[in-house]
Amino acid sequence: MKTFWSRFALMAGNFAVGISVLGPAGMLRELADGLQVGIHDAGLLVTFGAVILCVGSPVMVWLTTRIDRRLLLAGTLSVIALGEAASALAPTYAFVLAVRLIMLVVAAIYTPQAASTVSLIVPGRDRASAISFVFLGWSIAVAGGLPLVTFFATHFGWRMTYGIFAAISLSIAALLMLVVPKGLRGHPLSLQSFADIARNRPIVLMLLLTLLHTSGQFTVFIYLAPLLEKLTGAGPAVAGSYFAMLGVAGFVGNVIATSIVTSLGTLRTLALFLGAILSGLTLWSLGAGLLPVMGAGVVIWGLGFAASNSMQQARLVAAAPPLASASVALNTSVLYVGQAVGSGVGGLLYASGAFWAVGYIAMVFVAAACSVLAATWNGKT
Repeated sequence: MKTFWSRFALMAGNFAVGISVLGPAGMLRELADGLQVGIHDAGLLVTFGAVILCVGSPVMVWLTTRIDRRLLLAGTLSVIALGEAASALAPTYAFVLAVRLIMLVVAAIYTPQAASTVSLIVPGRDRASAISFVFLGWSIAVAGGLPLVTFFATHFGWRMTYGIFAAISLSIAALLMLVVPKGLRGHPLSLQSFADIARNRPIVLMLLLTLLHTSGQFTVFIYLAPLLEKLTGAGPAVAGSYFAMLGVAGFVGNVIATSIVTSLGTLRTLALFLGAILSGLTLWSLGAGLLPVMGAGVVIWGLGFAASNSMQQARLVAAAPPLASASVALNTSVLYVGQAVGSGVGGLLYASGAFWAVGYIAMVFVAAACSVLAATWNGKT
């Protein structure tokens, strides 16, 4: 039972981090209007934040690997709560951006360290499913968090929404202090750990796959609400429902992945859910302008949204257990690079009025990820 609550708290922490990282996507219009900037500028809160996260993740893991995980993870969420509270009181766009960048330097610690922490708690045979469970927090952040962000921002304003973020993060920090075992520490890491990874071709290709499929998804994801408005005339309520569909499908997909990975294997499970992402984005693109078709595309895409990354994390842990903290941190870093690339490309296309092209560019990225998987297929990992 104690192991369950530890896993639950680690998963809940990923929910808080997911909402902090992705939250602006659910209230781009409110942020833009409230801070007197354009939609593209509001989207840059995600893009610039992702750049900070991609640099900060491996660096912070290296710097903090010897710290007690309970104190480290609870402290990380406490700092996030402070940053969100400051954002709620921010007078200008520049202040929001500065606070967000500082906050995300610390937030970069959480996701990789949560994955490596749960691998210290559970037996080796349960590691893949436990890591997948912890990453459900990101799925729930999209499924329940972003629709609520859209609702609260529309009805109560973006400042109140940031205040809610702060309360959630602080509450989960307290839970982590209560249920995560004391004294957990990972394998000591050195710069040599990252050099060893750079020379490991299978791991490098896994990281490339993460970069490509994440870039593709975030080309559409960050601008999903304004794209729906431009392509169909849909308002915030429809955008919120689409975020909910994507997130619920992501949650379901991750649950399915958790249940089948032991028998099917991580590689085949990953292939299944990458195919779902590509199929969903293809349907979104071909059906652009037709809400029911785009909605069906979002649901199919959503099935692979979180499961694909969970399988990637499990593959990395299995590929080189002594390097797991470093490889998972690098994968998280590359995931944030993908967020920056995708949101940057999507933002440029949106700003230039190429709304119809966004989905097709996303498809190219994900198709390239599938090609990397096919080229490196060994039937096992």
